[in-house]
Formats: sequence, C-alpha cells, structure tokens
Amino acid sequence: MKKIKILQINKFYAPWVGGVERIVQNIAEGLNDKSDMKVLVCHSKGRTEKATINNVQIIRSASLGILYSMPISFDFIFKLWKLSRRCDILLFHTPFPLADLACLFSGYRGKVVVWWHSDIVSQRKLLQIIKPILNWFLKRADIIVVATQAHIDNSIFLKQYRKKCRVIPFGLKFSDYEQITINKYLTDRLFNKYHKKLLFVGRLVYYKGVDILIQAMRTIQGAEAFITGSGILECELKARVEEEGLLEKIHFLGYLPFEELKAAYTDCDMFVFPSNANVEAFGLAQMEAMFYGKPVVNTNLPTGVPLVSIHEKTGLTVPVNDASALSAAIQRLIDDDELRSRLGANARQRVYEEYDFDKMMDRVYKLFEELTNCDSTKSPAS
Repeated sequence: MKKIKILQINKFYAPWVGGVERIVQNIAEGLNDKSDMKVLVCHSKGRTEKATINNVQIIRSASLGILYSMPISFDFIFKLWKLSRRCDILLFHTPFPLADLACLFSGYRGKVVVWWHSDIVSQRKLLQIIKPILNWFLKRADIIVVATQAHIDNSIFLKQYRKKCRVIPFGLKFSDYEQITINKYLTDRLFNKYHKKLLFVGRLVYYKGVDILIQAMRTIQGAEAFITGSGILECELKARVEEEGLLEKIHFLGYLPFEELKAAYTDCDMFVFPSNANVEAFGLAQMEAMFYGKPVVNTNLPTGVPLVSIHEKTGLTVPVNDASALSAAIQRLIDDDELRSRLGANARQRVYEEYDFDKMMDRVYKLFEELTNCDSTKSPAS
C-alpha cells in the first residue's frame, strides 16, 4: 500500500523547547512508520539545513532572526512551494502567519489540515495586518483540528468554521514516563523536610502567571514552591523573590532534562498551573503531572486549560490573576491529605482514559486516510 505523503509545517522543531514543538515531534515520530513524513520548520537564525531526528527528515529553512515571535524566512516560502508539489497533505500548526502566507503563494491544490493551537493574543497590531490572510487560510483548509471544544467556542476566528473543526485531544506516550531513575529530587532540596512540595513547569514568560504564584506564596504555610524552566522573565522573577523575602519558600531549578523533570513530577505533592492569558490553550504539563497522580491547581481561562484538569475532580480551578484564590486553593490541598490523594488518583485515571498517545495517533491517521480517500484523484502525489 502506498504511504500517504505528509508535510508537517511549524515554526520550529526539537531541540527547540515548546508545547507545540513537542506535539509536532510526537506526530512526526508517531506516524513516521505509517506515512511518508517530512517536517518543514525554520531556524531561529541561520542557514538552511537538513537533519534526521529519530528517523524523521527535518528541513530547517534559513532565517534572519525572530520578530514578533515569528522567524523571518524568505527561504521558508520557497521551500514550502517546492516540497508541497508531491504531498498528499500539508499539516500546518498555527498560529504561524508566515506559513499562512506561504500556503497562499504556493499554489498548492492538495489537502490542507490546520492544527489550531491558539488565537494570536499578544501581537494585536500584527493581527490586524494579517487578519485577511488568516481568514483566507482557514477558508482554504479542508479540516481544522483542535485539542478541546473550548478552542472552537472561544476563538474569534473558528466559530464561522465550526463545521470543519475536529476535536482530537493530545496524548502522552505512557512508556516514556514510567521509568524513574532519580529519587527524592525535590525532597533533598527542601529547607524544611516537613513542607509540602509545589511544582511549576513551564517557560518563564508573561502568560504563565509565575508572578501570581510568587504573590500567593507570601501567605501559604507549610510548603515550598519549585519553579522549573527558563525564559525572559527569569531574572526579574528571581529578583522579586529576593525582594519579598521568599528565598526559603521558592526554588528556581532552571531548565530540567527529561529524566530530572520526571523525577520532579514524581516527588511533588501538587502541580500549580497559574497561566493568565488565552495564549495558554491547553497545558501539556498538566497532563504530565496528572500521569504521576498529582492534583493540579489551574486557572479558569476560556481555553482548554480547565478542561484538562477538572475542578473538584482532578484538582482545583481558580480565577485568573487572583493570588488570594490561588493561595487558598493551594493551602486547602496542603492541609487536606485525603483530598490531595483522591484528586491525584482521579487525575491519573483521567490521563489514562482521555490522553493516550496511541489513541491520538489513531485519530490523526484516520483523519488523513479520510481526506486522501475521499478525493484521491486530486492528490498531487498520485
């Protein structure tokens, strides 16, 4: 049987760190045996290069740098035109305005799938410029994939394309998370061995709400917070912790390799996810913590975030940017061992039932089969 030829398109690829990049890599590796898979991305800055990562061919287009969170790459437009000639399906991960434009210029007539991760939230001026192109792109798409129903209901763009949308939740490769080689990773770093351990995992950027967590830690008793990740706000957040006299309550661990990250998840008592902007559309880190049976404290963003960990079932959900409510929810879990245990057990069960990687890959591949089978005569690869 001839394999479906797929070109997956995103801004960046591993080792670039980001939730979308992880999804792109998971799809590429998860479907590589079943399909003829290639991935087109950009350099953050540098010349064009090709690489093979875990048997997946990656093409990194030359880039002059990054502006408004988007790589500046004329080479990307040419590469998309060239590579798309013999593809059955182009899978775009958005938001990525350069890809929208490249699709317009490519003249590609095959099937287009858009994986919509979030609306453009922070670059409002840019949005006004590219809005007509984005609407054309969504009209051009055959299918729009989202991780939750909230992506559709709360998007300013997707409501009019509701009939094209398919909900496919993200999934975890359980086998990747099962083996733990490091013990007491957080416990050994505690200032007080009787304290509960709170864990945050994510980039230190504006929409992650780490400043709200720091504010909440002023009043929390009996716990220490461990903040993993790096980003442009790292120095500012560390300075704030020092200024407010919280050095013995908050630990900055920096970026953690996967084995250490798994150890941190295993050793924490609860996971805190205080994101405060709609650009946070799902929160893969929530799933990871839930896999290890940890209750989650998240926020009621109008996105998929509160649909991953559910209030009073797998964790607690608080209003956005409300340090007092965040503090109260965390304190409740600190003080109630039975509640913490029950929510954590429910969290683990939810991951196994709803967020299985193999189920995700089956749904994605069936979608691709459906698209190619319904109109195979128009496939540019036929």
